[in-house]
Amino acid sequence: MRAHHPAKSAWLIEKHGTRRRRAWRKLHIGVDADTGQVLASELTSNDVDDGSQVEPLLDQIPGPLTSVIGDGAYDQTGIYSAVATRHPDADVIIPPRSTAVLSEDVETTPTQRDRHLQSIAEHGRIGWQNTSGYTRRALVESAISRFKRVIGNALRSRTDQRRKTEVAIAAHALNRMLELGCPKSVRIA
Repeated sequence: MRAHHPAKSAWLIEKHGTRRRRAWRKLHIGVDADTGQVLASELTSNDVDDGSQVEPLLDQIPGPLTSVIGDGAYDQTGIYSAVATRHPDADVIIPPRSTAVLSEDVETTPTQRDRHLQSIAEHGRIGWQNTSGYTRRALVESAISRFKRVIGNALRSRTDQRRKTEVAIAAHALNRMLELGCPKSVRIA
């Protein structure tokens, strides 16, 4: 349980204009799962919906995409349409929520999401993950882990524009390191 300190609260309000001292930022990145390269990045405040950043990330990617993989937070209709608008041939591989239902037009024109739901019903969630390519998301998580280990998990700049520049420089440095060489893991057993 936290104790409330009126003097400290007054100081924080006077110093920072709020009761809370710090706000954290979220880094949204688009990663090529094959190469580990960071293709796009957006830095937002912590109250921004993850799904709202898909379009800005897609706008930064120059070439065609084969797939867009995201976690369950991206299970939104707007994301499927945003990807279809920019990359009509791309697969959208997002696990539907446990409460998801098939669309009304499933019999005539099933959506990618409908096909995911049908596959989950037929093969189970793990079976869907294996057949859909969702397991490739682990490669993206490795890129995020690499970013945090090499660059760190804190930004040093104090203004939003400088933070965005810092993230862009960090992504460029990581991409350059990957170009210079990356270990190849081979399963032997």
